[in-house]
Amino acid sequence: MGRELIMALFLSLSLLSVPFAAEARIRHYKWEVKYEYKSQDCYKKLAITINGRTPGPTIEAQVNDTVVVELKNSLLTENVAIHWHGIRQPGTYLYHAHYGLQREVGLNGMIRVSLPPGESEPYTYDHDRSILLTDWYHQSTYEQATGLSSLPFVWVGEPQSLLIHGKGKFDCSTPGLKAGLCNATNPECSSPYVITVVPGKTYRLRIGSLTSLAALSFEIEGHNMTVVEADGHNVEPFVVKNLFIYSGETYSVLIKADQAPTRNYWAVSKVISRNSTTPNGLAIFNYYPNHPRRSPPTVPPVGPAWDDVVPRLAQGEAMKARQGYILPPPQTSDRVIVMLNTQNRINGYTRWSVNNVSYNLPDTPYLIAVKDRLNHVFDQTPPPDRYDSQNYDIFSTAKNFNATASSSIYKLQFNSTVDIILQNANTITPNNSETHPWHLHGHDFWVMGYGQGKFDINSDPKKYNLVDPIMKNTVSVQPYGWTAIRFVADNPGVWAFHCHIEAHFYLGMGVVFEEGVEMLGRYPTSITGCGDTKGYRRP
Repeated sequence: MGRELIMALFLSLSLLSVPFAAEARIRHYKWEVKYEYKSQDCYKKLAITINGRTPGPTIEAQVNDTVVVELKNSLLTENVAIHWHGIRQPGTYLYHAHYGLQREVGLNGMIRVSLPPGESEPYTYDHDRSILLTDWYHQSTYEQATGLSSLPFVWVGEPQSLLIHGKGKFDCSTPGLKAGLCNATNPECSSPYVITVVPGKTYRLRIGSLTSLAALSFEIEGHNMTVVEADGHNVEPFVVKNLFIYSGETYSVLIKADQAPTRNYWAVSKVISRNSTTPNGLAIFNYYPNHPRRSPPTVPPVGPAWDDVVPRLAQGEAMKARQGYILPPPQTSDRVIVMLNTQNRINGYTRWSVNNVSYNLPDTPYLIAVKDRLNHVFDQTPPPDRYDSQNYDIFSTAKNFNATASSSIYKLQFNSTVDIILQNANTITPNNSETHPWHLHGHDFWVMGYGQGKFDINSDPKKYNLVDPIMKNTVSVQPYGWTAIRFVADNPGVWAFHCHIEAHFYLGMGVVFEEGVEMLGRYPTSITGCGDTKGYRRP
């Protein structure tokens, strides 16, 4: 801590199903991560940047390439951990911080993996664009973490702005602002983000969300979007006006510049699933040769109702694997784990929990602890595979809010097929249930089905899509609803599965899976240094 750290991070973008190509390259990126004052939405605050930018640079590569990122940590007082979010197949992915709450202050970006020359996607377009959607707080992550960990509990509240590829607009006339902190003429924020298009051309928009709290709707005024990719997998195309996107998800949509070319149009992001006070994010869909800063002559679309769950479920159910790209799921599973998502208390402190267990991260890395049988460093009692669904009322506040904290992990048999049923219930507040986007590290999973109300373990599995389910790495669970996923535990290691809302994971809404660790070779001693591995060297 407190020293500069330079480390090399390697991403393998190879596909087992694609033979090694002569065109494969080693692509080098050199990053410096540091704190800088930024005015993303005109309000000046500390942000974490990569080479002075937030979002950070987009990593671009082809299948079979090796990407080497040399990272210099100039945060001085903090560690840095980067998560390569979703790397399993060619497509659209993300990267972001996975240390503390750093993700929400700008340490994030996009990854674009293209096919090698001679191979083509099952859809055509003229140009390619990337758009990263985020929310933005003015309060520091230190203040947020302190409030979340305090008695009385202080919630982070709604974000002040929504950013479209790093740009937003906060109202600097808001009463109570400290003088000099907000400047509407700052060039960082004085004009919205611009997506320039040529009339008649078709564009692939790669849209990713790394919000810390908000679920979003994204739309472009007057235009339909055809969804063709989700989390790196080809989707049987379907048309939407509003794209519902949750933190950790990526989509590719095709949009044709087929409206009147004499004007520009609004692109809008809006908070859904929360009765939020956050203003909509705005960008300009600019028809060339109109001036890119020329405001559209219309009022921006208001977007869908924040509490309308039906179209959100409909989008999930509309997503099927594209014909010719279907990876059939195993028809049965070896293990079923039902996870009840709740808000709880432990010794008066507010926490989020799974099956009444709130996750605590141990000081010693799990991979080393499991590999070297350091059983004393984390709880050895297995976490529960289910909850008392027969007697638990998901529509009411719990009779007993108290939960337990644990650092225990789920041990999965290697190569076994695992079903996870995510069930949302009421929070501590009456008549309130949340939306949770769940993300699995190290795997893609099949989305087997969605439902409203309480999952019925006897009847609902009969409705699973066993023919053409989409594969993803992040999936939403709607208020008072359930989502079922299936994956094969075929990646040796220790993997997190967690809600992608920063405050929820910070306060315990996550679990850890261990599979096939005995198959791994010797780990480098450079990964030791935390907890009981401080100064530790394997014999």
